[in-house]
This record gives sequence, C-alpha cells and structure tokens, in this order.
Amino acid sequence: MQTAKGFRCINSRCLWSLCAILLVSFSMQARTWVVLPKHGLGKTIAAAAAYDTVIIQKGVFRAGNILIDKPLTLIGQNFPVLDGQWKGEILTIKSNDVTVRGIQFENVGITSMIDWAAIKVLEAQNVRILNNRIRNSYFGIYLSASDNCLVKGNDIQGNPKEEQNTGNGIHAWKCDSIVVENNDIQGHRDGIYFEFVTNSTVQQNNSHKNIRYGLHFMFSHKNSYFYNIFRNNGSGVAVMYTKYVTMKYNTFEHNWGGAAYGLLLKDISDSVIEQNLFNTNTIAIYMEGCNRSVFSKNQFVGNGYAIRLLANCDDNTVRQCNFRRNTFDIATNGDVVTTKVENNYWDKYEGYDLNRDGIGDVPFRPISLFATVVERIPQAMMLLRSFTVSLLDRIEKVIPSITPEGMKDEAPMMKPIKL
Repeated sequence: MQTAKGFRCINSRCLWSLCAILLVSFSMQARTWVVLPKHGLGKTIAAAAAYDTVIIQKGVFRAGNILIDKPLTLIGQNFPVLDGQWKGEILTIKSNDVTVRGIQFENVGITSMIDWAAIKVLEAQNVRILNNRIRNSYFGIYLSASDNCLVKGNDIQGNPKEEQNTGNGIHAWKCDSIVVENNDIQGHRDGIYFEFVTNSTVQQNNSHKNIRYGLHFMFSHKNSYFYNIFRNNGSGVAVMYTKYVTMKYNTFEHNWGGAAYGLLLKDISDSVIEQNLFNTNTIAIYMEGCNRSVFSKNQFVGNGYAIRLLANCDDNTVRQCNFRRNTFDIATNGDVVTTKVENNYWDKYEGYDLNRDGIGDVPFRPISLFATVVERIPQAMMLLRSFTVSLLDRIEKVIPSITPEGMKDEAPMMKPIKL
C-alpha cells in the first residue's frame, strides 16, 4: 500500500512538472508579427497561431471585416488606422483571451438591419479592449454574451445623426462581470448601454454630448457605477427594470431640456444612490416605481426639480442630502407619500435652532403648494416667481392643507452637510 501511495504521489509531481514544461515550451513558441499596410492585416491575423502577438505599424489599413477566432494580442504603434470605408464592421472577436490595444478604428458602416461596430465581441471571455480610438462609428464597442471583459481607456467619438440611425458608444448585452473604465464617449445614441448585464462595474468614464442618455441600462442587476461624469446629454442616466444598483460619486450635470433628467429611475428596487452631484438638470432625479432604495449624501444644486417622485414609489429614504438653489426641491403627483426624508439641508428652510445643536427645531415640508398645483395643472408654471405664488406657499407653511402630510423632514440641518 505504501508503495502504491508513493507511486501515485510521484506520478502527481511528474504530471505538474510536465504541465509546467509544456506551458513554458508553448510560450517560447509564440511569435510576434510586425505588419505594415502593404502586408495586409487580415492575412497576417489568419496566419498567426494562438497566443501570438501582432504589432501593427503606423499607417492606414483599408479593412474589411477582420475576424479573430483564436487567442491573440493586437498592439498598435502610434495609433495605426483601420478604415472600414463605411462598408460594415471592422473587427469581430469570437475567441477568449484576446487583447486589442492602441489602434484607431474609423468609418464603420451604418444600417438599420445589423448592429455593425468598430469592435464586436461575440460569446467570448477575458477580452481586453484598451486605449483605442474610435471615430465615425455606428456602434463603437459591442459586447454580446461575453464575460470577464475589460473595456478601458478608449476614446470614442461618433458622428451623431437621428436617434434611429445612431448606435451606442459602448454596448453590452447579456454579459457578466465586465469592467468599463476610464473611457471618453460622445456623439452616440447612448454613451454606455447595458441590457441583461450583471455583476459589472462602470467607473471613471466621461459620457457627454450623446443624443439620448449618457448611460442607459435595463434588466441589469447587481452592478456598480462609480466616479462617472454624465454631462450635456439628451438625458443623463436611465435605469429601468433593475434591482441592487449602487451609484456613488457620479456627476450628473447640464442635462437640460423639455424631457431631460439627470437620473431617471423606472421600476427599480433595493438600490443605493449616494454621494453624487446633481447640478443644473431639468429634473435631477425622476422616480417612477422606485422602491426600497436609499438616497444619501447627494448634492442637488441649481436644478429645476431636485426630485420628482411619482405616487407609485414606496419605502424610499432621502437622508443627509444638500438641496440648494433648486426651483422645486421635491414634487409629487400623489396625496400619500411613503418616502422618508430625514436630516437633509434645505436652503428654503426658515426654521430656528434654539439649542444650537445644528438641527432645526421645527419640521420642514419640502413639497411646496405651488409644486403640487403644477403637478395637477402644468400650465400654472407661467405663474412661477409671482407674488401670488409666494403668498400661497407661505400660507401653506403655516396651515398645511394640500401638500402630503407624511412628506416632511422632522430634523432638518441648519447648515450644508460636508460631503
């Protein structure tokens, strides 16, 4: 028995040693290919073996659709240009363990039938798309049914047309555990679009000047969004039919227009929106069917509406936020509101603090009478800033009658909260 056991151990050691030798041998056999425009990029990629590296020299490559169906590394030197000549897709990846870095993609074809992209990843894992430039694309980077991918440091600029003829900058469908980080995206329909994407992170991106949304995601649970800037888009961010979302340290700014939002929340639940800046948006946060979510330590500055809360929202909490220079701090179309507001700073608060503990001694009602009237009669907005409106609001503060009884901050802060 001892001999048999010892024999098994020796075989196990030999097996690991053999695997290590094979891996070293395999890595030594990997080749590096250097490509100039005259060589033909597609032919070189077809000739390369798995885990080879292809270095693309500076120049312009007239590229048809190039297929990568093996593990490969593509590295551009001084941003060589892959020109799709407006005929279709440029690079399609159908393999795990592919890296694409330092290349400029331009002139992707446009069609309403096929989602052509500068770079498309199909049913692959461990794909890394790093520090590329994309110009005049229909879709920029498109991930489909792909997991554990990294999209980082890319500069994506579209040529915006009508919404129906413009694709998304970074588009992900049915993916898991992807990271979208430090990209600059502009001139697309949506800067970043997620659908059926889970356990993923979007951080430190600048998504601006897009036709519809800076970020749009649907049915995408358990994702996190940190330190992003959503500025000058048709609307900032739309979150729909999603749960377990974390959004922290983001900036929603200058999303202004007749139907523009900083953050649109529709049918979401159990989420955290914390330490974000909402600056100069038509509506900073629009909530419809939003339940059991926490909004804490956010800054609302200079918005038309800071929060517009529909009556079908339930059991949310707004705490320790600063509300400054907003036309309306909170508005709702319902008579019964279950959202809690607590320990916020309101620049419209006119109460007092006799014991000087920094907390107001009388509650603050953030929903003004005029905001309630406008929800029911939108045409009344023309009376904004009039003496009559100011008089009505003061009467409502003294004798509340129309605004929801449950919507009040029992302990408002006397000074802005340091965040």
